[in-house]
Amino acid sequence: MRERGRVEGSLVKVDDFLNHQVDPALLDLIGQDIADRWEGEHIDLVVTAEASGIPPALTVARSLGVPMLYAKKYLRTTTERPSYVREVASPTKGTEYRVEITRRLLPGGRRVLVVDDFLSGGRTAEALGEIIEEAGCSVVGFAFVIEKSFVEGRSRLLDRGWRVDSLLRVTSLEGGLGLDTARFVPEHRDGPG
Repeated sequence: MRERGRVEGSLVKVDDFLNHQVDPALLDLIGQDIADRWEGEHIDLVVTAEASGIPPALTVARSLGVPMLYAKKYLRTTTERPSYVREVASPTKGTEYRVEITRRLLPGGRRVLVVDDFLSGGRTAEALGEIIEEAGCSVVGFAFVIEKSFVEGRSRLLDRGWRVDSLLRVTSLEGGLGLDTARFVPEHRDGPG
């Protein structure tokens, strides 16, 4: 990933292979790696948010042999739907949006793993965790492909008592010269349990 990614300002761009154009062989490896890390946790469902979380979440769900459900994102609106809803501010995009999961698709009692491509500020992940708990399900934890560890996302989730795991942690961007100048460290699960 280091060779194929790049940095643009404060953004780590992996759209050539992970979250716009997708490398299926790489995603299969990512899905299996995440599934292996959560083996034995009796996960019933993988949840993510559209759109860039769908590829890694789908490969994790396939590796675990469970369904995958994604929250839809909408611009802020007053329209009411039979959904679990949270509003999220996106500093990256400079907008606010709603994440929604249709109530009938998230019956209570399930053990849920949240999977996404990136962990940065953690607002979307936190919203998904809240929705899962509101539905009467258990948040087993959060798994991310890439984490910007110099942003507060991990602490936001850990403060809620949730477990967090990332395949790669970007510890600095060192002037935004490219991922080859970023420092990556392998990461293992962190948090309660």
